Amino acid sequence: MSYQALHRDFYHRDPRVVAVELLGKYLIHEHAGQACQIARIVETEAYLGPHDKAAHSSKGRTARTEVMFGEPGHAYIYLIYGMHHCLNVVTQQAGLASAVLLRALEPVSGVTLATHGPGRLCKAMHINRELNGTDLCHGPLWIADAPALKSSTIHAGPRIGIDYAQDWALAPLRYCIANHPHLSRKSP
Repeated sequence: MSYQALHRDFYHRDPRVVAVELLGKYLIHEHAGQACQIARIVETEAYLGPHDKAAHSSKGRTARTEVMFGEPGHAYIYLIYGMHHCLNVVTQQAGLASAVLLRALEPVSGVTLATHGPGRLCKAMHINRELNGTDLCHGPLWIADAPALKSSTIHAGPRIGIDYAQDWALAPLRYCIANHPHLSRKSP
């Protein structure tokens, strides 16, 4: 199968639209120019920018969040609980600081560890802070296009693990391929 990287324009949109349209696309991590790890995106979460109390950018512009305030189509990778990396895709125009978290993947090629959950998928795909700021349009970490999914196969619900964000925790900003076996949590 031949893979084609998504163009910058794909990411230059509302994070809710990008989160839905990333479902079914392929995350590829190349080593030495070879596509050695490929997985299909099956679950995402949208973070709308500084007004979204669950978004890291709600705390303002910091060294950690600088990538979020930059050009769309770049990887924002951070560490949680001091041990798990999480991969976000920066969306919209520079300065708006919105992103989409990748929550779960379906292994396709070269992936041998579990990929259901943002920390697990980063571990399985060998993604860490060294890749923070990577341009996802050019690699070595990039997202490839795939046919759009039917809207009837996509489920929206509340995000996971952000109870501190009050009403924002209940916003239906988690998107997944309904009933997919690799989800971090089952879709209701």
